[in-house]
Amino acid sequence: MTWAVSFWDRITSGFSRTGGLDADPWLLVAVTAAAVLLAVPRQTWRWFGLFVTFVHELGHAFAALLVGHRISGIELRFDHSGQMKSLGRGGFGALWAGFWGYPVPALTGLVLIWAAQTGWASAALSGGVLVLAAALVFIRNLQGAAIAGGCAVTAVLLLWFVPATFAASVVASLGIALLVGAVRDWLNVVTVHTRRRRSLQSSDAWILAQRSGVPSVVWLGLFAGVIGACTATAFRLLAPAFSLPGWLAG
Repeated sequence: MTWAVSFWDRITSGFSRTGGLDADPWLLVAVTAAAVLLAVPRQTWRWFGLFVTFVHELGHAFAALLVGHRISGIELRFDHSGQMKSLGRGGFGALWAGFWGYPVPALTGLVLIWAAQTGWASAALSGGVLVLAAALVFIRNLQGAAIAGGCAVTAVLLLWFVPATFAASVVASLGIALLVGAVRDWLNVVTVHTRRRRSLQSSDAWILAQRSGVPSVVWLGLFAGVIGACTATAFRLLAPAFSLPGWLAG
């Protein structure tokens, strides 16, 4: 049991404030490059995109819990698709839970960047381990168990092996990668509505349109609005931290 106590101590010790991002422009380049390497090339997106899908489905789940729904399960698949099932009343609650899929990776990315910039990077890593571990309870398929388990193990490895002095850089890079991943997923769902309409029933925007009578293009625009706002806010947070010109910092 000694290892369990040590592991728990490592998690709890992370919930403390340390130094924020070092104001070094070259560090911004390195952090951004690492994020791009995670979220842009097809070879790495094949794996990192699974994490983005997991965050997407967790967004649905947390939104459903906020309106009193009961989560009955989350399914994840290796083709980057997923599904969250909940029990509760329809109407606004169903629309609310259905909306917070595509925007949540961007919102999570913004929170991680804020944590890195303000000195709460270690707390973000500890919190991430707890959230991902708790989410394993809701997984209902084998592919999902492999994906969620892999994400949880990766989070544990980051918490255990990343020194406190590098935690801010790692968390900031992960945050930027999630923002890029959110944009990439949004572009993918747009292509479903424009060029791959045979897959339309898998689109959150299409599902929301069927439930509300509001056209899919409106929901796509709302997704884009939240993702864009998160991206702009993240940039404004990072600009002063890396001594970028005043007009860039807003």
